[in-house]
Amino acid sequence: MFDSVLVANRGEIAVRVIRALRSLGIRSVAVYSDADADALHVRLADEAVRIGPAAARDSYLSIEKIVQAAVSTGAQAIHPGYGFLAENTAFAAACAEAGIVFVGPPASAIDAMGDKIRAKLTVSAAGVPVVPGRTREGMSDDEIVDAALEIGFPVLLKPSAGGGGKGMRLVHEESALREAIESARREARGSFGDDTLLIERFITNPRHIEIQVLADSHGNVIHLGERECSLQRRHQKIIEEAPSPFLTPEVREAMGSAAVDAAKSCGYVGAGTVEFIVDGQTGDYFFMEMNTRLQVEHPVTEQVTGVDLVEWQLRVAAGEVLDLSVELVGHSVEARVYAEDPARGFLPTGGRVLALREPTSVRVDSGLYEGLVVGSDYDPMLAKVIAHGRTREEALRRLDHALGEMVLLGVTTNIPFLRALLRDPDVRSGALDTGLVERKLDSLTSAEIPDDVYVAAGLERSLEPPRNGSWEDPWDQLSGWRVGEHAWTTWRINDVDVRVRGDEVVVGAGEPVRARARREGADLFVGSRRYAIARDGDVLWLGHDGASWALIEAEFLVGASGGAAASGGPVKSPMPGTVLVVRASAGDEVTAGQALFVVEAMKMEHTVTAPVDGVLAEVNVQAGQQVALDQVLALVVSHEE
Repeated sequence: MFDSVLVANRGEIAVRVIRALRSLGIRSVAVYSDADADALHVRLADEAVRIGPAAARDSYLSIEKIVQAAVSTGAQAIHPGYGFLAENTAFAAACAEAGIVFVGPPASAIDAMGDKIRAKLTVSAAGVPVVPGRTREGMSDDEIVDAALEIGFPVLLKPSAGGGGKGMRLVHEESALREAIESARREARGSFGDDTLLIERFITNPRHIEIQVLADSHGNVIHLGERECSLQRRHQKIIEEAPSPFLTPEVREAMGSAAVDAAKSCGYVGAGTVEFIVDGQTGDYFFMEMNTRLQVEHPVTEQVTGVDLVEWQLRVAAGEVLDLSVELVGHSVEARVYAEDPARGFLPTGGRVLALREPTSVRVDSGLYEGLVVGSDYDPMLAKVIAHGRTREEALRRLDHALGEMVLLGVTTNIPFLRALLRDPDVRSGALDTGLVERKLDSLTSAEIPDDVYVAAGLERSLEPPRNGSWEDPWDQLSGWRVGEHAWTTWRINDVDVRVRGDEVVVGAGEPVRARARREGADLFVGSRRYAIARDGDVLWLGHDGASWALIEAEFLVGASGGAAASGGPVKSPMPGTVLVVRASAGDEVTAGQALFVVEAMKMEHTVTAPVDGVLAEVNVQAGQQVALDQVLALVVSHEE
């Protein structure tokens, strides 16, 4: 076994690998960018090496810097985690050239499976069923269009390089095809440095089921059962579970055998995942791709098999023989916690973690800590919450409860959306497919802030001491005290008037409700309801049952409404990120809904459109420019103004 291993990654996966190394008594070396100088994986490692500025291309994607960090610290091996360089053949080859063990498959296997076109040809030759489509390398836009017309709509465009849903586009009709090809190529080029596309038939009512494989360098290959990953949005997995509620033992064995054949076809070594698309009506399954690395969702397999996949990655890389006997016990479900706002179309968010409490009754893989600044430089996934139970029902219930216990203030997350999804009747029954989330988005997301939250915020203000920290004069109090009787005190919170008088609170035009509040440390109790609480300048953060709300006092006492008219005005960035495309210039006539900008953050693109018909009076940004949340990109003057 190794004495020292460098972890070429960041966030929760770097923390996960470092903890595995610690349990095995192996010295860990972390690498970090300037944005991660105080990150949790840096704090946990035995040694840490700075590898560059925040931009991934200058740090976590720099093969030269990472290999040099391993050489300079005496690391015998490099664990790539997932993402970044985990499936990069040049990186695997550079490790070998430097005499460092790459904890993963040989470069030849990464090369064969990393290109989806070559992968389909390779496994097909081994007898593994593949989705009908066209996989010729170097297809032009016209050839892709011809292929789509031949296959028939709907079709799925997929980058030949990379994975994780980046660059994938589902196209339902010919009129939308060329724009989808352009967008897919641009995102694939930005994410993987390769804009080669393949096209395949889109399976209706599909389920996404993958098989975990493990192989050693002595010719032994086994599978560890399947994971159901059908709960997705825009081809990004949200909730994963093991085993699948859909597969019979016979189909599980058949798919497992096909996955083993796929791994053998490329001389695989290490932990890998063979992904299948399964027809939810017929049960027919087709190879999609092989991920030549550890998967984000690997913990659910670990929980039902009792196998530590990271430990076995290290053992196999060190030349040990794979001698595992695998049995599936119980059920496990994982939810991915993202820095994103479901109510705003799942746009990436950011901020400083002001308060954090992670559930202790289940497994949590996380890189979070209080004070962490979540920016737009990297993927928005913050943590994974994983629950195990004797039955699927028990595992789902435990996961929902654990998410309700989680407190994360300062950054808007998708936790309320995850809990709503876990409670959906179709999810509970196991009637899953990859389109379920998109069909039910309206019922799973809400931008409404409950009245009880406004009540809590109003009462919290009435408890606030003056700046000197004590009540010395009743005239200083914010509770409406005066000679004779209490008066109403009004705050405008998120454009809602909240009036407080003693233990009475009125939200908007609602009826008065009676409630009392008290502070205990970092918690606010309103009656029997407990809120986590934190302040960031003028923003009050409240958290309850896994949800969190940022409450902004626009002005003290009653004032004019800040509602905006549906007219011209500033066009703002919906998220912090980088302007990729500017599609209009100052002086241009624009129509409502016309695409003006494309902003990218955390590997996601968002198109910013004109709010009304009018003229662009100003364009304040250019392609390549960094922008903040709600930064003004342009000014539209309506024709009606």
